[in-house]
Amino acid sequence: MSDASTESTDTPTKSSRRDHPELRDEVSSWVTSNWDPELSVGEWWTKLRDARWSVPAWPSEWYGRDLSRGEAVVVAEEIAKAGAIGPPGGLGLLLAGPTIIAQGTDEQKQRYIPTIVDGSEAWCQLFSEPEAGSDLAAIRTSAVRDGDEWIINGQKVWTSAGQIADLGMLMARTDPTVPKHSGISYFAIDMHQPGIEVRPLKEMTGRALFNEVFISDARVADEALIGGEGRGWAVANTTLMFERAGLGAGGTGAVSSAVPGTVHGHLEKRVGDFVRGDTSGSGSAMAGGGPSAILKMAATTGAALHDPVLRDDLMRLHTLVELAKMTNRRAKAAKAIGIEIPGLPNLSKLMMSDMMRATIDLGPRILGPAGQLAGDSAPYDGAITEMVLFAPGPAIYGGTDQIQRNIIGERVLGLPSEPRNDKTLPFNELRTSKGAE
Repeated sequence: MSDASTESTDTPTKSSRRDHPELRDEVSSWVTSNWDPELSVGEWWTKLRDARWSVPAWPSEWYGRDLSRGEAVVVAEEIAKAGAIGPPGGLGLLLAGPTIIAQGTDEQKQRYIPTIVDGSEAWCQLFSEPEAGSDLAAIRTSAVRDGDEWIINGQKVWTSAGQIADLGMLMARTDPTVPKHSGISYFAIDMHQPGIEVRPLKEMTGRALFNEVFISDARVADEALIGGEGRGWAVANTTLMFERAGLGAGGTGAVSSAVPGTVHGHLEKRVGDFVRGDTSGSGSAMAGGGPSAILKMAATTGAALHDPVLRDDLMRLHTLVELAKMTNRRAKAAKAIGIEIPGLPNLSKLMMSDMMRATIDLGPRILGPAGQLAGDSAPYDGAITEMVLFAPGPAIYGGTDQIQRNIIGERVLGLPSEPRNDKTLPFNELRTSKGAE
C-alpha cells in the first residue's frame, strides 16, 4: 500500500519540533537508554511494544498510551532523530490491529494484538475477488461450519502483502440464504496451512505488491471468527474505514525498512542493518512524501522557474496537499472530542487519488526526457518514475473513487441510492455472471 502526502508525511514543521518538549525528552531518553544496533529486529520491536512506543495513539490497555495523533508523530520523530528504526509497518498495525481492538473479543485481542505490535506476525487483506471488487458484498468465497472449525473455499485477488503474511483478514460467506450483506463473516486465517496458494501479480513497475490467493479446504477455528457470525460486513467496513483514513492520512515518520512476520526472516537479523537502509524505488518516494516529493523535486531542480504553466499545475498540486492536511487535522480534532464526521475518510481517500493522479503528469514534465528512464539509470534511482507508474492504483484499491462518491452521496448528502433488489434478495437467488445459483 502507498501513502499520500499529508501533514504526517511531510518534513516536521518548526512548530511541531517545538511542541511537547516533555514528551520529546521522555522518548529521547528512553531510546538513548534502550537502542542497541546489535539487537535483533524482533528484540527491538518487543522493547518498543513493551514500552508502549510502537503505537502510542492506541488505547493504553492494548500497548498504547492514549496519545493524540499529533503526539504520536512527535514520538516517531524522536525515534527517527535518535537513529533508531520505528515500529513494524504493514497491514497489521494499519488495519488488523485497529479492527480487532474495535470489533474483537478480549480473548482475540490478547491473542493477536501483542504479535501485531511487535511484528512477529504479518497480516494480509483477503477481501476482493475476481467477481467482487467494487461490489465487495458479492463475494463467493464460502465458509462452512465443521464442528468447532470452518472450512474455507474460494479465490481472492489484489491481496496486499499476501506473499509475506502469516495471518489474513478474511471475508467469507457463511450463509447464502440471506441477503448478501447479511451472510458474510470475518475471520483471522492462518496463511501457512495446506490449502492456501499465493500467486504474485506482477505490475508494470516490475514489482508484485499484490497477489491472487487460492483457498481450497483451508480451516479456521471458530475462535478466529471476529465480530460474530453474519456480522462480517460491519467488521469489514471498520477495516475499510481505517484503510481509507490511513491512505488519506499518511504515515507518522519513523518508518522501518524491516519487514514484519516470519517469511522475510528479518526478525532475527541485526536491527542496526536496517537503519537508513536501501530506500530506492517508489516506496522511498512515498515514504518521503508521495506527491510532496514532486513539489520538493520541482523546488530543487528549479524546473518551474521559466515555465508558468508548470508553476500553475504545481500550485494546484500544492493546494491539494494543503487541503489533505486540513482534512487530516479536522479528523484528528473530531477524534479528540469523540465525534465521527460522516464521509471524512472517503473524502481523504478521494483527495489522495487526486494528488496521485497529478503526479502522473508532473513527474515526467519536471524530469524531462530522463523521466522515461527506470531503475538505477533514472534520476533519484527511479523513485519518481516508479511512483508515476504506480499512481493510478490508489484510485482503485481501498474502494474505487466511484464507490467513495457513492458513499458520500448516500450517507452524507442524503441522495437516494440507485434502485436495486440485491440488498433484499437471498444471495443464492441473485443472478450473477454464472447464472442464478
